[in-house]
Amino acid sequence: MAWTREDMARRATKEIGDGFYVNLGIGIPTLVSNYIPPGITVQLQSENGILGVGPFPYDDEVDPDLINASKQTVSETPTTSYFSSSDCFAMIRGGHINVSILGGMQVSETGDLANWMVPGRMVKGMGGAMDLVAGVKRVIVLMEHNAKDEKKVVRQCSLPLTGKGVVDMLITDLAVFEINDTGMTLIELADGVTLAEIAERTEARYKVAPAVLEH
Repeated sequence: MAWTREDMARRATKEIGDGFYVNLGIGIPTLVSNYIPPGITVQLQSENGILGVGPFPYDDEVDPDLINASKQTVSETPTTSYFSSSDCFAMIRGGHINVSILGGMQVSETGDLANWMVPGRMVKGMGGAMDLVAGVKRVIVLMEHNAKDEKKVVRQCSLPLTGKGVVDMLITDLAVFEINDTGMTLIELADGVTLAEIAERTEARYKVAPAVLEH
């Protein structure tokens, strides 16, 4: 069975360490704030000028003036601070964010990411993704493995690139891949997913980690 969006967000939290500064992108990555493991301190950053973003609020806790960069209502933590968006991007461009967790439309076998536009559709702008993939130490992409019948894990991205060779880890609803200078490696399967299914639904070339082959 494929992972749900919540499962994917929960899996991503395994890549977050104590004391990390983390930026969450639009879509599935925003769910990560709900699954930060107890016992560690993580500062979530939002490009609209918040550091210390809390989990999504319950209905009776919503403050309509408190939103993240995805325009979703969020909560505060004891360490929450506010500043200008330009200061926020200075943190990103200065390399002060440990991990960026982004959504994706396509990821290539060499770690190229396309996630900001589909040609022919109107978009408001590229947002902060290009700054994030260029300035953050580690980039993790959360996305569904396929879009209907289209493969999203590809040899070469056909959509406009957000960044070239920038993705360090890809978590889909079917599997987890690490990407580095040697290429893409399948390191984990979702429960019930087979290697044959991954091969059928993936265009990119990849290696399979020994631990997966032995499982």
